[in-house]
Amino acid sequence: MENREDILRLCGQSGCQYRENEPLKHYTSFRIGGPAAVMLFPKSTEEVAKAIRLLHGQCRLFVMGKGSNLLAADQGFDGVILLLGQDFSRIAVEGETLICEAGATMAKACQAALENGLTGLEFSWGIPGSVGGGAYMNAGAYGGEYKDVVAWCEHVDENGTIGRFSGEELEYRYRRSVYSGKNYCITKVALKLQNGDPAAIQAKMDDLLGRRKAKQPLEYPSAGSTFKRPEGAYAAALIEQCGLKGFRIGDAMVSEKHSGFLINAGNATCREVLELAAHVQRVVKEQTGFTLEREVQLLR
Repeated sequence: MENREDILRLCGQSGCQYRENEPLKHYTSFRIGGPAAVMLFPKSTEEVAKAIRLLHGQCRLFVMGKGSNLLAADQGFDGVILLLGQDFSRIAVEGETLICEAGATMAKACQAALENGLTGLEFSWGIPGSVGGGAYMNAGAYGGEYKDVVAWCEHVDENGTIGRFSGEELEYRYRRSVYSGKNYCITKVALKLQNGDPAAIQAKMDDLLGRRKAKQPLEYPSAGSTFKRPEGAYAAALIEQCGLKGFRIGDAMVSEKHSGFLINAGNATCREVLELAAHVQRVVKEQTGFTLEREVQLLR
């Protein structure tokens, strides 16, 4: 950043802790990515709002949670990352509703639901993302999606103003929401659940996690399903049909366990993953006529 000293001064004024040249590979499930020029660690919605008001228009800003649907560039990010992490992960229970700070993991939310005998969130057990990320992209699995449980989201817009969208205003559809393409930072998510039997909830969570372990390459770094499901087909089936299971470029590889996953089989680079994804898309299009759209977000 050309105005680095000015940006660091503004970061200091925000009240947030920050670090310079922080390796993004330590914050993404792909374990790939160069340094972020600056990484901020806010602890409240008010700190997020203040940081955005100070930095808006001064530098590039990007909000991160668990980095589980993210591929970071090898050269890193020449801007400021707002990381909603462990210090932004409190969960409160209000009747049948969980009020989750955006940095809370989906696993933590599922555990809170189980402990309070609340059902409806089991589908997300085992998804390695944050609640904020799940609400942003309408994460889903095994017949459930975030659109089924989100009552409202609190956010900070690009001008630093705190606001809220109701479930209807979120305009959820497949892996998208009203936030898609907006420079908003989700700070809290209300998950509306139902009273249930803790034993039945635990049994369903165990069943779904067992299915994940059996079918998905959880032993390798990845960003989960790399491609969105095309209309009328399944990405993994198309990729396998084209004989691409196990195909690799460098250390980026199509998983032999689940063809829908591109994995980091060693020390893969962002460039290798992108080249592999493009190759898969090209071959699938040529051989089947289906177009695969990448689900994983690119940060560069």
